[in-house]
Amino acid sequence: MPSAIALIGARAGSERVKDKNVRRLAGHPLLAYAIETARRAEVFDRILVSTDSEQIAQVARWYGADVPFLRPVEHASSTSPDIEWIAWTLRRLDERYDLFAIVRATNPFRGPEVIRRGLDQLLATPEADSIRAVELVKQHPGKMWVIDEVGRLMRPLLDQSHLDVAWHAGQYQALPPIYVQNSALEIAWTRVVEATGTREGRMLAPFLTEGYEGLNIDDEDDFARAEELAASGRAHLPAIEREPYPGQP
Repeated sequence: MPSAIALIGARAGSERVKDKNVRRLAGHPLLAYAIETARRAEVFDRILVSTDSEQIAQVARWYGADVPFLRPVEHASSTSPDIEWIAWTLRRLDERYDLFAIVRATNPFRGPEVIRRGLDQLLATPEADSIRAVELVKQHPGKMWVIDEVGRLMRPLLDQSHLDVAWHAGQYQALPPIYVQNSALEIAWTRVVEATGTREGRMLAPFLTEGYEGLNIDDEDDFARAEELAASGRAHLPAIEREPYPGQP
């Protein structure tokens, strides 16, 4: 089995949901569920949290993750691309790993079986540099429009002049399937970071999420929905056996 490291990004300064990565959901900080998911997957040689905050680092260590160093501020802004902190982190490690997985704290209902399923898929797809989680779009681009500069007229986002029946005039079921990425899971061979300067490489395989696996918390409405799903039992969080982090993160 190739060696693998789980990378969990948890910078401070979330803008749409204050302190999102350590905000409590069903008693534990959101970050705890990502760490527990990675641990229960039982495929990683190391689980590392990348953060620019010592407070977040303390929470991560409480739940069993490794935080060997803090991320520099230049790789922790709201506009910093993930490849910056991923490449910086991999270069700082003494050990080398064949694979890395991005296990984001903002997908609390992605369980350990998702990681195992994704790893099995990547290993069974030797031509792929990576896998990325995707799901069918709900708002199809065939029904999207661009409004002109003066706001008087609009045109379809996608050219449909070659079609007998335009996509915007048809039923959803008749449209070609289109997938949108979610942030539930990414797994890649570490060699692609140095070879291509990207986190995904050139050949990506689709990893299809199911149900609430791909639910991502981006804003307050998402957080409220996650709370309702967890409280009602319609979606399940990874069980955490240790006591909640004491005090306020």
